[in-house]
Amino acid sequence: MRSLYLRIWLTVVAALALFAFASGWMVQQHMDRERVRNEGVAQERLAAWADLLERTLPSANAPRAEQSAALRDWSQRLRLPLALDDVQGKRIATSDAFARREGDGGPPQRAAPIKLDDGRTLWVMRPGMGMGPRQQGGPPPGMLAWRMLPDGPGLALLLLLVFIGVAAGAWPVVRRLTRRLELLKQGVDAFGHGALHQRVTEDGRDEVAALAISFNQAATRIEALLRSHQSLLANASHELRSPLARLKMAVQLIDDAPAAQRATLQREIATNIAELDALVEEVLLASRLDAAQTLDANEHVELFGLAAEEAARVDALVQGGELTVRGDERLLRRAMRNLLENARRYGGGGGGEIEITVARQAGQAQISVSDRGTGVPEVFRERIFEPFFRLPGHAEREGGVGLGLALVRQIAMRHGGAVRCLARPGGGSTFVLSLPLA
Repeated sequence: MRSLYLRIWLTVVAALALFAFASGWMVQQHMDRERVRNEGVAQERLAAWADLLERTLPSANAPRAEQSAALRDWSQRLRLPLALDDVQGKRIATSDAFARREGDGGPPQRAAPIKLDDGRTLWVMRPGMGMGPRQQGGPPPGMLAWRMLPDGPGLALLLLLVFIGVAAGAWPVVRRLTRRLELLKQGVDAFGHGALHQRVTEDGRDEVAALAISFNQAATRIEALLRSHQSLLANASHELRSPLARLKMAVQLIDDAPAAQRATLQREIATNIAELDALVEEVLLASRLDAAQTLDANEHVELFGLAAEEAARVDALVQGGELTVRGDERLLRRAMRNLLENARRYGGGGGGEIEITVARQAGQAQISVSDRGTGVPEVFRERIFEPFFRLPGHAEREGGVGLGLALVRQIAMRHGGAVRCLARPGGGSTFVLSLPLA
């Protein structure tokens, strides 16, 4: 049996059936024991009443009126319906209670005969088990609850009805639970077959709903990673074509080229190889940052010294003071270098035109890199952080593969920060990298 809901339901039903059977057997055994015990008590009482009445009733030769009066007197004293027959079986006397019950058509087996030594027969009406003076015709107090239960086939029928009712009530509960699991399974199967947009419903507040929420969160992250990797792979393969084509052409020309051109071709080959190396390095770093859940290193990094070292590479002006953050020094250095290289490439060069400032702002460390280039149109200020996106015309004029700013955003996010592009007063752009302080 492969259906979970059937297994759960049949387990509940089987446990209920076992419980009903055991309960019915225990109830029946208890009732049988109580019945035997009360029958024994009743017989003992009948024997005691017979001995008492035989000693106190007038003899068989006494007048019938005397015997009848004595019988009625004892019936009132004992609070028992009594009747007395002579030796021939003819009725001598009947108490009022006996006459009423006999007239009601009560079952004859409830009148118990007691044979007296002189041949007369004393009848005692027993409407219930264990009749006695104190019970006034009712059952013993300890048997009242058990007398309310049906006996024999009636008890079996009651347990069967209870079993059917509970089984029928358990079915929709079990089916609803397992139906939600089936829907979750269908969603997982669809996602596994490539439907990356597939999500499951998150109804309820139980463990199944928590599992659905976890699946949706994981599916969203996996979809984002796969989309990012697909885009990265597609764009990287496209970007590799240009330097590879130039490299292939230079290699073909270098053997037949004059000596004066060989140096130029060699420089072209070296430039293309360096471009390929930088592209591969940035693609690998972007993939590693996408896949990483946590930073490889979590150390104290002093930002001002790091900014000064990287600024010296592009002849940029450094301002600000010492600030410390926690993170990966190598990645933070790479983020500053990419921002400075971007400013040098698109912002008009060095010579004081590029500024890098390290300052505290709103409880965070902010690294601002400013240039005096043409600036970034407002409509593109968010898109320039997408992988392989470049402003129109810049690819042909300035080069680059469009991964530098995308890496800056990834590094900032891995450190719990953010990066944005702003217009610089007086012309140019300012890139602001915000990081939480240590």
